[in-house]
Amino acid sequence: MENEIWKCRKCGMELTEQNVVFDYLSLNFSEKLPRCPKCGRVFIPRELANGKMVEVEAQLEEK
Repeated sequence: MENEIWKCRKCGMELTEQNVVFDYLSLNFSEKLPRCPKCGRVFIPRELANGKMVEVEAQLEEK
């Protein structure tokens, strides 16, 4: 994903790397991800969605 320019589908603005906090069942973690500076929409790469997010979800469901 490095050196790729991503634009927001809604606003057309270029996405910028920003710290994004995810909150799931009262627990949270943060990642630096491309985010629209105008509307705040976040681009979540497939690797994160299928990796860390699935891992966190599985850990929480075990509790």
